[in-house]
Amino acid sequence: MTDPTPDAWRAVDRYFAETLVGHDPALESAVAAQSAAELPAIEVAPVNGKLLHLLAHIAGARRVLEIGTLGAYSTIWLARALPADGIVVTIEAEPRTAAVARENVDRAGVGDRVDIRLGRGEHVLPTLEGEEPFDLVFIDADKESNTIYLDWAARLGHPGTVVVVDNVGRGGDVADPHATRSDVVGTQRGLEMLGSDPRFDATALQTLDAKGWDGVAIAVVVRCGPATEA
Repeated sequence: MTDPTPDAWRAVDRYFAETLVGHDPALESAVAAQSAAELPAIEVAPVNGKLLHLLAHIAGARRVLEIGTLGAYSTIWLARALPADGIVVTIEAEPRTAAVARENVDRAGVGDRVDIRLGRGEHVLPTLEGEEPFDLVFIDADKESNTIYLDWAARLGHPGTVVVVDNVGRGGDVADPHATRSDVVGTQRGLEMLGSDPRFDATALQTLDAKGWDGVAIAVVVRCGPATEA
């Protein structure tokens, strides 16, 4: 059996991506535009984008909430999974980044299914109260705010809403009980919330892909609304 070295797992990831995802000009153009704009190359790996796409299909999602747009690579994957009357509401804090994302979703032909809301997540999320509930929530923004984003996922969802939290492995650092780095601590608090908050039923998986060693948490909302006071 081959040891899971970086070279080995990247070879497996390439095989999975080539076999199950293939090449996609619109998605590849989105990544190229993101790079040309000197945005960080932290979009999800192709196999993870396909996972989001399939989860939206499986959930029968019509309304998707994405927290953290970047160049809209994952946004395009999600929008493609929706019916003609579906919508991805995606939140991006940086105006310049949002402009790149808008060009990318329009070029990919899904602009009519993407609503980019500009601002920090903790400021934009409360403005979504009163809208139709979301069927899937993808959290891929600053890790320090994961508990805030998860709370809003339960408030803005419904029983059965799928919640996906990206980058929960933190290169193995998430298992360190003495971690002090804010992104790691924020990830730990989010996972602890998923494990203890009765509004969620969740699990997490380690991932080895083009982005390295990381992980993804997947949850379902079993009870929506604000947290119950202890």
